[in-house]
Amino acid sequence: MRYKKLGKSGMEVSTLTIGTWAMGGLGYGSVEKNECIDAVHTMIDQGVNHIDTAWVYGLGAADKVVGEAIKGLRDKVMITTKCGFRNPENGTGPNYPDCSPQWFTKCFEESLRNLGTDYVDFFLVHVPDEKVPFEKTAECILKWQEQGKIRFLGVSNFGIEHMNEMGKFIDITAVQSGYSMIAREEEDNMIWAKEKDIGVMTHSSLASGLLTGAIRKMPDLPEDDIRKLYRYPHFMEPKFSQTMVLLGVLDEIAAKHHVPVAQVSLNWNAQKEFVSTSLVGVRNVKEAVENCESTKWSLTQEDMKIIDKAIQETVG
Repeated sequence: MRYKKLGKSGMEVSTLTIGTWAMGGLGYGSVEKNECIDAVHTMIDQGVNHIDTAWVYGLGAADKVVGEAIKGLRDKVMITTKCGFRNPENGTGPNYPDCSPQWFTKCFEESLRNLGTDYVDFFLVHVPDEKVPFEKTAECILKWQEQGKIRFLGVSNFGIEHMNEMGKFIDITAVQSGYSMIAREEEDNMIWAKEKDIGVMTHSSLASGLLTGAIRKMPDLPEDDIRKLYRYPHFMEPKFSQTMVLLGVLDEIAAKHHVPVAQVSLNWNAQKEFVSTSLVGVRNVKEAVENCESTKWSLTQEDMKIIDKAIQETVG
């Protein structure tokens, strides 16, 4: 396993992080709890030392899976949780921002209980909420940090302007941003964060499975599927077809190294200087093993140049 320093926190984090959104079940189809637990154990055994979760992932379901998985292993992993997204009351439609102290308190207290721990290593404000002053949100989480329930604070899905504003009230040690070969809109934010010695975590590192190479034609997604619900551009035209062209290049790189395409995609993320760790969702041991194998080899500089050129010529 490879490790990097997670910004000014000084923590050594594995370049892969266990992502748990899919483990919550909502919007990802059925999941088998015991298979998810085995996957977490496998990744920890392979040296992964960071798990990312949030109460909103299955309304506590992902937290419960993690809680069971880390029994007796709490000292081997860092845990990041997030609050700030809320599910619609009718249970349908996309999540929306709610960074009120009342919502934060409900989610955070339930997360701690479900995780079976009295503290988390990183707490991230999941998304900016224009309706709640940043100072009010900060007062809530700073109280928990003073009580020892949180070690480090950070943000997720924040642009530079919002990071500067929230940085007036909390010491931002980590930022989590969506990032992959086909979704680089937040790259400037991440480079800025790196320059400020803020650790950078990437979510959606495999573009909801598209960069694994397993999907080669437009899937017929159910209405409640996350990829359809949030209208992910790469699961719509023209970006889907553009990504298929890019996958042709990744196929060649993967064949040269005798590895699956997913490992090429994960290495591309990990070898970006401004990326500390990449979240990757796992639901079974096979996925866990294949993901961890990506840390045992590296793309060459020539590989990186070829991929970057292909990205520019396809998805832009």
